Amino acid sequence: MNTLKNKNDNRIKSVDFKDEMIVVDLMDGRIISVPLIFYPRLFNANELQRRNWQISGGGYGIHWPDIDEDLSSEGLLNGEPAPAKDFSYV
Repeated sequence: MNTLKNKNDNRIKSVDFKDEMIVVDLMDGRIISVPLIFYPRLFNANELQRRNWQISGGGYGIHWPDIDEDLSSEGLLNGEPAPAKDFSYV
């Protein structure tokens, strides 16, 4: 009997920004798109700061050194916004 195995690879392949969205390509071909407003530091960052990202956490995270922001593929997949304390402009 064949059983389906989870072949998801949640590691980050690339990051882009389009129309006030963060768009993350995963290694298994899936694409995650989340509104930037979920992440105030990224929302308020300029284009150069947004484009200066690094893959971290063994491939499962993204780090922006200029704004000290970190996101994980798990958090993006779960649609988790930044903690409420980061929403200081609200």
